Amino acid sequence: MKPADVGIAVMVAVIWGLAFVASRMALDELPPELMTALRFGIAAVPCLFLSKPKQVSWPLLIGISFTLFLGQFLAQSIAIAHGVPVGLTSVIVQSQALFTIGFAALLFGELPPRMQTIGIAIAAVGLLMICGTVGYDFSVTAFAILMISPISFAIGNLLLRPAQGARMFDLFAWLCLCAAVPLFALSFVTLGAEPVWQALSHLSMRGIVSMLFVGAISTSIAYWLWGRLLRDYPAAQVVPFALLVPFVGSAASSIVFGEKFGPLRLAGMITVVGGIAMMLLSKRPKPVPKVV
Repeated sequence: MKPADVGIAVMVAVIWGLAFVASRMALDELPPELMTALRFGIAAVPCLFLSKPKQVSWPLLIGISFTLFLGQFLAQSIAIAHGVPVGLTSVIVQSQALFTIGFAALLFGELPPRMQTIGIAIAAVGLLMICGTVGYDFSVTAFAILMISPISFAIGNLLLRPAQGARMFDLFAWLCLCAAVPLFALSFVTLGAEPVWQALSHLSMRGIVSMLFVGAISTSIAYWLWGRLLRDYPAAQVVPFALLVPFVGSAASSIVFGEKFGPLRLAGMITVVGGIAMMLLSKRPKPVPKVV
């Protein structure tokens, strides 16, 4: 990779790590469904000037949006709002690599090589270690909701495959629009019109800045840059930079919120990241040979 593109990859990872902290700040002032709706509403603004990618059908567009964006980020927001620490959340979300490989093996016959299988096992052990810490500072229900995020993320990754020919910036803008519309509808139905307007009209400057960072920078610009890197380089060169995200998220949360990790949880988080690193740095899985 060119040095400039390496810098972009690192910058995107840092942005995504800091976005967990910004999301937590925004959730101090907004309910999770409204915060997530506003996130995608901001990121969908370019749709005013961009047409829907012709290569992507409406059913596929909606399917990708509801998994890669709506499901992933709504689950994150609800979990964080119900007490799951930001640093831990940033690690759990990256376990999507484990689920992506598993679903690809089940659906497409892409059997992982030995090193990748070992990485899956290591990451799974780390998740079990983290499960052993659940119920003390946040509920089992909140953790279960959080686990929807990496699973939804993984499904979205696989649905995104047929849309690879589309322009990334256009595609992600329209994916955000498809997520924003039902999320705003959900907010008005579950919260009521008056509470929604009250929450939006009373946003502090900190809340506004947090939402602009999460919506415009983390969701719109960072995803576009990441998509451009995946277009120009093999995924094996780009994807490992995502391993920086949980480290940035955890460090930033520790500094901003004073988040601390017990020995078992910290060991579990390190184990998960180590397993993911082994998965991402190993060779790509090979398709199962078809029997003729």
